[in-house]
Amino acid sequence: MDDTEYGRFVDWDKMESGGQEQSPKVLNCNDLQELKQLSRQGYWAKNHSLRAKVYKKLIKDIPCRTVTPDASVYRDIVGKIVGKRNTSTLPLPEFVDDRQVPTYCLNSEGVGAVRKVIMCISNQFPDISFCPALPSIVALLLHYSQDEAECFESVSRILACNDPNRRLVDQTFLAFESSCMTFGDLAGKYCQGPHKLMVAVSEDVMEVYSDWQRWLFGELPFNYVTRVFDVFLVEGYKVLFRLALALLKFFHKVRGGQPMESNNVKRDIQEFVRDISKSVSPEKLLEKAFAIRLFSRKEIQLLQIANEKALQQKGITVKQKRQNVHLAVDAENFKSEIVSVKEMRDIWSWIPERFALCQPLLLFTNQEHGNSLGRFFLHCEGHEPTLLLIKTSSQEVCGAYLSTDWNSRKKSGNKLSFFGTGECFVFRLQPEVERYEWVIIKHPELGRVSATADQESNSSQDTADGTDPSDRLSPFLATRHFNLPSKTASMFMAGSTECIIIGGGDGQALYLDSDLNYGRTSHCNTFNNQPLCSETFQVAIIEVWGFEDNLHNEERPSTLR
Repeated sequence: MDDTEYGRFVDWDKMESGGQEQSPKVLNCNDLQELKQLSRQGYWAKNHSLRAKVYKKLIKDIPCRTVTPDASVYRDIVGKIVGKRNTSTLPLPEFVDDRQVPTYCLNSEGVGAVRKVIMCISNQFPDISFCPALPSIVALLLHYSQDEAECFESVSRILACNDPNRRLVDQTFLAFESSCMTFGDLAGKYCQGPHKLMVAVSEDVMEVYSDWQRWLFGELPFNYVTRVFDVFLVEGYKVLFRLALALLKFFHKVRGGQPMESNNVKRDIQEFVRDISKSVSPEKLLEKAFAIRLFSRKEIQLLQIANEKALQQKGITVKQKRQNVHLAVDAENFKSEIVSVKEMRDIWSWIPERFALCQPLLLFTNQEHGNSLGRFFLHCEGHEPTLLLIKTSSQEVCGAYLSTDWNSRKKSGNKLSFFGTGECFVFRLQPEVERYEWVIIKHPELGRVSATADQESNSSQDTADGTDPSDRLSPFLATRHFNLPSKTASMFMAGSTECIIIGGGDGQALYLDSDLNYGRTSHCNTFNNQPLCSETFQVAIIEVWGFEDNLHNEERPSTLR
């Protein structure tokens, strides 16, 4: 094929060129919704020149910082930075992995150009400290650029995007790591089968999920990553989560029945993604991705903010170089009379990633503190979140993850009223494992995101006093963000001097009396759960676990409340 305008760096023998003659030659569309549909359908996927022109237009429309390096800057600096060095061995900056520079369908000139562009990006963007997706993005855009300078300008605009509601590329370890945590949170909620497999076959599931961007920008074949980039430029960062979740689902479907070793699961996923054409077409991948009924952009933004704050509390800064901040439950220092280390690690895989950074801390046990609801509250107040574990006299084990400080029950005086957020969930471990999350997570149509949530997000971006706007955002999965059909969909937790209740509406997931001796369980609307154990039971052991290293309630940012 001859495409002289946008083919300088392309090895056409490697490119799939079928259907070019029948494909559209122009795109006359400025409506975002129509662009979304066209990008998902692959409207410009079979015409190289059209895709190049669409990319150019979409990137030109990205709102950027006032001073953003352009093509002329590249022409001025490239000679000084690269000089006469061999481009194929040009060392790359520390913020990318020199071993992960995809070549896709580039010719030899294109392969060298990738390194030249990255070196010039490093020169013009000194604040970038970690950006593993950059080599893939540079390599991909070179296929659709007239020269290196045009590619440099396109990448610069993506990196310099200054729209606070339009996150594009992670450029610090803090942002990257919080994205990995957010992906882990989403995988736990939307890919429960694959997530369960990952937990079973890997010692540290977050180490597996830290590859999620690499699956997309590194391992995917060229004709797949271009389809990813088509929708990414139109819809933004959220679609990357969708597509990586779809890859995880397909991996589970294709490889789930085959034996896997814990030290090889990362490699197994990488190989699956590299060879994805054997089992899944680009169209099927996108179809699966957009069939996932994901949280709103607003909710994902709140989750990302909360994860970043948790990492900052752990000492991770925007200048941080990569390190492993994830620790599994410490087997040597963990001792429970209800669950084993393995069971606690399974529970830890369910909780939000920002709290999975912490070690479990025993706050209350009836064996030490007695069967008293007053002492229960005394030891649990000031801790958020908490994990409630119950072992019945029949050796059944169940419990609940509770997102909110029990101190919040006092806001209603002596009246029993519900509080908490949609991150709460209930579960049973014995005789079989089952987790029940907030009903809205599996049925988002029951609670459309409310207009006030979006207004809150937009109005919080600019503040006159210069304080961090995220400090005044209400928490992830707060009920105020949703138009719920009834109050029974948000009865998370309640407590008084008489009892504690978890879940409500046509029953209660858990009820415990004031002496912590007897309880009952049934189906409830909030979690749409089955009874967690015998419907009426006698308590043998109760434990409440907190999260070591968490800040005290008065010091904790409001996004974590």
